[in-house]
Amino acid sequence: MDARDPAADLRQIAFLLERAREPTYRVRAFRNAAAVVDDLPGDELRDRASAGTLEKLAGIGTVTARCIVESLAGETPVYLRRLEATEETPLDAATEALRAALRGDCHTHSDWSDGGSPIREMAEAARAIGHEYVVLTDHSPRLTVANGLTAERLERQLDVVAELNDAYAAEAASGSAAPFRILTGIEVDILDDGTLDQKPSLLARLDVVVASVHSKLRMPSDEMTPRMVAAIANPHTDVLGHCTGRLVTGGRGKRPESEFEAEVVFAACAQFGVAVEINSRPERLDPPKRLLRLAVEAGCLVSIDTDAHAPGQLDWQPYGCERAVRCGVPVETVVNSWSRDDLLAWTADHSARPS
Repeated sequence: MDARDPAADLRQIAFLLERAREPTYRVRAFRNAAAVVDDLPGDELRDRASAGTLEKLAGIGTVTARCIVESLAGETPVYLRRLEATEETPLDAATEALRAALRGDCHTHSDWSDGGSPIREMAEAARAIGHEYVVLTDHSPRLTVANGLTAERLERQLDVVAELNDAYAAEAASGSAAPFRILTGIEVDILDDGTLDQKPSLLARLDVVVASVHSKLRMPSDEMTPRMVAAIANPHTDVLGHCTGRLVTGGRGKRPESEFEAEVVFAACAQFGVAVEINSRPERLDPPKRLLRLAVEAGCLVSIDTDAHAPGQLDWQPYGCERAVRCGVPVETVVNSWSRDDLLAWTADHSARPS
């Protein structure tokens, strides 16, 4: 029996654990073990597996060693089989159809801000689940708690993304892989006065701008509403991120919705062509269904995003798709169901608006 790829099996275990919201330390153990395997010559890996000395390597424990041995023997590791057998129940047909229509994810984070994985690893996971593109939207400078990117760091990130995209383009040209691209972006803070937390000249260079409120979430409605509308009217804003800021579960506890005049905010989104994000994170599920229905009635575009901070979280889009189906979101209004060219034409049209 031909050997499997032990590093790929270990990463798939990490992916499934992450998607199931298992503790970070457990996910990291498998991902670290995969990195060790990648750095080890193939002959040494097989020799150590045969001699039973894998655990002498830093980063390899009893469970990960057993997975490596099973993988080298051509067997699906038992740990992986168990995870695959206990995956969530199948999606209903409408939710599954909407998920299948999505071509990318417009809100993701890497270890350049508060994500846990390098850009390439996030991109590879996005490509593996069938995306044609993924938008990298690390945080802006003011959010220091999330290691927000200064203008200088963001410019360096653009260079890194360009290099990765050159490699993906070469793979596609050779026929060894389907076309895939990392789109440049940012999750930019909406400041107290509705301005955006990054240089306009730099925002203009990005493919997609997600604008979100992260501070003073309890601001009174008569102040929050104009704050959000000002950000929506900004020609650089493409997507309004997690509009209520609520938390419904999870390690950070619960947080109530921000107060704002939803009809006014969604009317502004419809007027300026800004998409309302359906944030798929299980602890957010934002906006609530009653507000999502208002956004649909207002004629808003939507973007079904994961706000992923780790590779396995990229597969959380079904949570958002289920909410979209329940609220009657037409698939043609979902911007990340569009082709990459159509998405970029839409965001370019925004940037051409007068400020």
